[in-house]
Parts: sequence; C-alpha cells; structure tokens
Amino acid sequence: MRIGVDVGGTNTDAVIMDGREVLATQKVPTTPNISDGIVQAISAVVEASKAQSTAIRSVMIGTTQFTNAFVERQGLLPVAAIRIALPSSRGVPPLTDWPQDLQAMVGKAHYMVRGSYFFDGRVCDELDELAVARAARDLRVKGLKAVAVTGIFSPVNAQMERRAEEIIRNEAPDAAVTLSSKVGRMGILERENAAVVNASLAELSKAIVASFHSALQRLNIKVPFYISQNDGTLMNSEFVEQYPVLTFASGPTNSMRGAAYLSNLENALVADIGGTTTDVGMLLNGFPRESALARGIGGVRTNFRMPDILSVGLGGGSLVARNGNGQRIGPQSLGYRVTEESLAFGGDRLCATDIAVAGGWADIGDRSLVAHLPKALIKGAATRMHAILSNAVDQIKVSQKPMPLVLVGGGVVLIHEEIDGVSEMVIPEHAAVANAVGASITQISGEIDRIFAYEADGREAALEQAKKEAETRAVEAGADRGNLRLLDLEEVPLAYMPGGATRIRVKVTGNPIDAPMDDARTAATDR
Repeated sequence: MRIGVDVGGTNTDAVIMDGREVLATQKVPTTPNISDGIVQAISAVVEASKAQSTAIRSVMIGTTQFTNAFVERQGLLPVAAIRIALPSSRGVPPLTDWPQDLQAMVGKAHYMVRGSYFFDGRVCDELDELAVARAARDLRVKGLKAVAVTGIFSPVNAQMERRAEEIIRNEAPDAAVTLSSKVGRMGILERENAAVVNASLAELSKAIVASFHSALQRLNIKVPFYISQNDGTLMNSEFVEQYPVLTFASGPTNSMRGAAYLSNLENALVADIGGTTTDVGMLLNGFPRESALARGIGGVRTNFRMPDILSVGLGGGSLVARNGNGQRIGPQSLGYRVTEESLAFGGDRLCATDIAVAGGWADIGDRSLVAHLPKALIKGAATRMHAILSNAVDQIKVSQKPMPLVLVGGGVVLIHEEIDGVSEMVIPEHAAVANAVGASITQISGEIDRIFAYEADGREAALEQAKKEAETRAVEAGADRGNLRLLDLEEVPLAYMPGGATRIRVKVTGNPIDAPMDDARTAATDR
C-alpha cells in the first residue's frame, strides 16, 4: 500500500491505495503547522481503510508551500549570486530584471568572476579561483548563508561551477550552495534566476521537509517518503532539501498525473477546477506537456522544466456579477470561504457554486437558499462559465482534432454541458482528490539537456553518454536503478554551430525505492 498527500494553500488531500485501487480519500484544511494537517488527513484514510501501518510501503507528498513562499515573499534568505562569465555579460548584472521588492530582499550581493566555456564544453577562459575565494570570504563576512553559482554553458560542462563550490565550502563551510547546472537549462540569465530562487529557499526547505518527517513519525509510519516535482515525477527528501525550486507548479502536475491514472487516458486534455482558478493542460503519454518557454514565477523569469499550463479565473468560489447584458465570472473568488459566505451555504455572496446548485447540477449546500435566483441569471452565468473553459481548451490545444477532456478538482460540478473541440468529457471517480492520487502513483525521473559535438564524440556515443547522465540523476533523486526506463529522447541539430553540434534532451523514469526506512537507507548506501 502507498499513501499520496497533496498539501495545498487551502486544503490537504490524502489517499491510500492498494495497487490501482483507491481504498480511502480525505480532504482537510491545511494547517499553519503543516504536519498537523498531514497527520489529520493520513490518519483519516488509514482509519477508513483499516490498513496496518506495517502494510504501507511508501508515502508521496505534493506541496505548493515553496511556490507560495516565493510568490508571497515569505521565509526567503538573502543570496550571494556568483556568476562565472567575465569578460562576457558584464553589462547585465545578476537579478537585473527582478522586481524591486525581491531584489531588496534576496539580492544582497553579487559577484562576477572570470571563466567560461564554449558551446561544446571547451574552456574559453580559465576560472579565476582567487576571485571566487575573495567572494566567498566576503559573503561570510556579510553573514550570507545562501549562494547561487552560475557559469556560461554549465549544463554542457559544470566543472567550473563544481570547482567554485569546493572553494566556497572551504571558505564558508556553512553556506548552502546551489549550482545552476542542477536546476536550469540553456540560457544563462534565466538559469541564474532559477539558481538564486532555489538558494533563497534553502532554510525553508529544511523546515518543511522536517515537518513532513515529524508528521510521519507521529503516525509511526517508518517508510521512505518522496516529494513530487514539476515534471510529474518524484524526489527523495534529501534531494528536495537541496532543490526545492523543482517543486514549483507540482500541484497542477499532480492533478494531471492523477487524471491520467483515474481515467486510463494517456493523451487527453485536463482541466483541474479548484476554488479560485482552473488549470488546463495536455497529457502526452501520461505526463503533462512541458512548456518550451521561459516561465515567470513571482515576477522572475526562469527556465527550469515546467508544465505547459494555462490558468484562468474560474473556480467554485468565483464571484458572479452582472456586467451590462451578461454576467462576469471571477477572477475574484471566495476561495476556501465558499462554505461560509456563498448563498447556498447561508452567506450573502453569489458565486459559481451557487449557480451550479440553483441549476440543479450540483447537489451540495441548500438549494432552497438559491431558489430565488432568476433563470436568466442562471443560464447566462452557466454559459459564461462554459465559455471560459472552452476558450482555455482552445488555447492549450495544438490541433483542431477533438480530444477527450478529463475534469478533476473540487469544482467539477460547475461544468455540465459539452465543450467545443472536445470528443468526450470524463469525470473519473475520486476526481476531487486527483492531485493526491497523482502524487501517490508518480515515479522518479532524471533528465539531461545539453549540447554535444557529434563530429568529435560520434552520435551513438553522445546518446549513450546522455542516457547514462540522465540515469545517474534519477538514481541520485531516489530511483531504483533496476527498473529505469527511457521516457523521452529529443535531438535538435544546431545548424549555426560548428562540429555537428546537437542539443540532446533525455529523460528517464524509475520506481522509487519501496522498502521500510532502514532497508531503503541500506540500499542507498550499497549503491
């Protein structure tokens, strides 16, 4: 048996599964002390399923805590940004395009030192090790505990970043160091941003992971636990302590993975309808389609892997207001206050849930409290809600061919009519907790995205090296080496570069180590 948990800003959802069977589900409010909500949710599903703690083999947790902390500017560390790039990039210092409030909070110091590579990993300028040492001593004097190191073409050759880390740890052994080659892709400014964001969360990541540990200890569940990341796969607890930024957007990703699992559809559209927004994305081979563009988080452009998700202001708590001859739905929302302030629950504010209850396609609340709503209002609001979803589906699709649409989330009751461009609409059982289901069935991945020179390395040797590097990353994140499989392989020839330059992206997945905690530690040590 395994348990899946999704810790959101409003609710904490939990499921317990035996194979493909969902034994029990639970949704509780997220608590200020995260572990309390996790304990409540897991206790409820264990009790409902009558499962023995010894039968539970692993726990998978999804969380939006890191995303929320960065967006809300809470619990962030000031960061020393060290860029290995001179003489290039002198005109654009680190954090140049960050919002002013974040610059003031996070960007306490930056250092630019000499060193760089060519596109194929050959040395262009040697690393100025003395400059790195001076920077490390300076950040120690300033009391900075987090460092982000970024080098030109470091995803191709990370040796200078690794050497800089050695120097920093020698001068400032207590500093938390993030290497950009571990979290970002090609594109030095966006990759540097991702590294700085990750470094700013170093202290918070330890606290949150400790809360997860505490919750499982209180429940006497002594098994490995894993945390979902934004590509639909998992990381072990030690890995997420180092790279919390990889959890960004994991909430919608978990919902999409859960939608694929519950509907048995691997290629489909998914709409996750929550209390405030609807996230629409596309499944390809059971995983969310990844965005090819740099994405902004909290006003900062980054280029780590992110699902291609379109968020629109439609949810169960979306406020309904008259707008000329029609209705306006959202983007303002009651959110988690739906059961307190909406008409159907005795409140005095009209929201999308009230429309669904009054229309008769949602059996929640008290329908008599919304019986006075005019039919024209109900029809107009329902039409507008469906139009919002139809427009989102049209934007996320890549062809005119109709595709299945899987509806998940607590707000699925809002949709009851056909959506344009959809071949069928599927609302699977347990749709309301698809996010927790998605967390529970997720695998661990490793990915490599770098440039190889085919004329020097040979195509077959380059592909084999890329696969091995991706497998190594998967094992580092907690995957069992014995069941790794290739998920995706992409080759992009770079015609404007010499030497048969080709960008190779390889992704492999594997099952997490599924054993009691002591056995898992032994297995990890043996590897």
